[in-house]
Amino acid sequence: MSVIKRLDFMGIPSQDADRARTFYREVLGLRPDEHAEYEQWAGDTCFGIWEPEKMGMPFVAQQGNPWPLGVDDVPAARAALEAQGVTFFGETLDTGVCHMAFFADPDGNHLMLHHRYVPYTE
Repeated sequence: MSVIKRLDFMGIPSQDADRARTFYREVLGLRPDEHAEYEQWAGDTCFGIWEPEKMGMPFVAQQGNPWPLGVDDVPAARAALEAQGVTFFGETLDTGVCHMAFFADPDGNHLMLHHRYVPYTE
């Protein structure tokens, strides 16, 4: 029996919530939440920015397990972000199933552009 019904949001740790909000909304193009100043949406996933240090917790960037942000065309999305000053780690990876390109937000949280081009089979 599971009492967990869903993942309600992804928490984005930040040391500067205004800077993070600008990045996620203006650079990545996430949709602002109409009811919350520091929440934005990628499809059905809410990204909520918070400042751990304001709650007595240490700031620790989310690293080593990049959040996969789904796009239709990884090379095009990467080029658009690079034009806005986003720096990527290495080249775009082609796994034979999907394309991935790795980068970080201004707080050092690891992110990934992702597109699976091989259909899932059952």
